[in-house]
Amino acid sequence: MEKTKRLLILENSLEKKKKQFDERLQNHFDTVKQANGQPLNDKRNGQATLNKWERQNDSLRNLQESIAKTERAIEAEKGKIIECEGVKNDLPSPIIDMIENGTLNQWRKHPNTFFVNGVDKARIVWDSKKKVVAHRYSKQITDKDQWKLFAKTYNQLFKEIK
Repeated sequence: MEKTKRLLILENSLEKKKKQFDERLQNHFDTVKQANGQPLNDKRNGQATLNKWERQNDSLRNLQESIAKTERAIEAEKGKIIECEGVKNDLPSPIIDMIENGTLNQWRKHPNTFFVNGVDKARIVWDSKKKVVAHRYSKQITDKDQWKLFAKTYNQLFKEIK
């Protein structure tokens, strides 16, 4: 499975959060050791110490929830990547070639939809039931250079698939 940019960012984020969690946990243990039971007997600072420990515990809980959320996001991203790889088996070879050479980007949300590199709005769509290539939102292209690039890419795909 190839790693996407988003997956790499999520994995780096998870690594940083785990490292931060370990540091905060160690800091909490050091704070508790430092107290050695004495401030709790003190009438003035006992509650302040307990409040500090509670704040540290809240911080650790929040960080743990954030780690779990990032892990779920990583699993979801891996699922999308696997789904895209599965759809590639049903795609015609001209589309696969254009994905591999970087002309097209496959949309992970809708794996049968492709973006042309350098074009903002328009999309190329593969209809697997009819076995035809189509386009969407091409009217929204305002730049002539983008229009030429999109038309060239779409027409080439249309000829090769037909």
